[in-house]
Amino acid sequence: MTFTLSRRSLLTAALAASCMATSAFAADNWPSKPLHLIVGFPAGSSPDLTARALAEPLEKALGQTIIVENKVGAGGNIAGEYVAKADDHTFSVMINGNMTIAKLLNPAVRYNPLTDLQPVSLIGVAPLVLVAPASAPEGKAFFDAAAKAGSKWSYGSPGVGTVGHLGMELLKSRSKLKPEHIPYAGYPQVFNGIQGGDLQLSMLPPALAMAQIQAGKLRGIGVTSAARSPLAPGLPSLKELGVNNYDLEIWNAVAAPKSMAKAHVERLAAAVGEIVRSPEMRARLAAQGWQAVGSSPEGLTNRIDADVKALGTIIKEQNIRAQ
Repeated sequence: MTFTLSRRSLLTAALAASCMATSAFAADNWPSKPLHLIVGFPAGSSPDLTARALAEPLEKALGQTIIVENKVGAGGNIAGEYVAKADDHTFSVMINGNMTIAKLLNPAVRYNPLTDLQPVSLIGVAPLVLVAPASAPEGKAFFDAAAKAGSKWSYGSPGVGTVGHLGMELLKSRSKLKPEHIPYAGYPQVFNGIQGGDLQLSMLPPALAMAQIQAGKLRGIGVTSAARSPLAPGLPSLKELGVNNYDLEIWNAVAAPKSMAKAHVERLAAAVGEIVRSPEMRARLAAQGWQAVGSSPEGLTNRIDADVKALGTIIKEQNIRAQ
């Protein structure tokens, strides 16, 4: 049987094919205008330095201008909310808290990172370093002394709901340590508290901790990552010291709004990953206190899920709320 198409049918089919081709070209033409890279912290901060280091090579990779914008406030959550509602030519460099537990710590936060943002790529990771006064014993001897002291010992953090606070509460839940929490205004004040004898332990970022350890002003006990870290050479993991099922790192990553198509998220992730793993970027991140990673969206999703499970449990059990 033979079918004959009318002239009108042929014209309709041609127009449909043309529209499909135009739509496909538009989809593949992303980004079609300058991209906005949002940072929730001030100029000169670690997330800002990372974003600006990424911007130039990303411009070359994506073929569009990238405008870095600082939207500061609420511990990075103002930027998180902005990105969650943005168009598909906006993305962000965020820290782990803004992509994981922001809503758990503060129900008033006006975005949900787990549903309103898309993970793109992990950039860098770093453990926290468990530190004590320089006169403290090392390794397992320190844990024995801390367990014996119980709540007579105190630890400091830069505030309720910070990773230093949550990390220590997680450690308490998985060990015999029971020190009391004393929140401070920031890490420098925590360091002064240890130096002054008001605190017996704390968890500090490696860039801050290692300088003081090497100067003989603090004792490094161990790192919170599952294995040893090149950012804290010579220090064992807490797992090596007998703390089971403990793996906690701080990290930064690229996030996108839900409005960005999956294909574009994957293209952005591939570009970010390649840049982050380059020797030049590895060196720049190491100078900022990060171990370069670069990951797929799925890899970052797995990291988010693990953090939410571990820290979310502590937040809910102890009803912790950010101040």
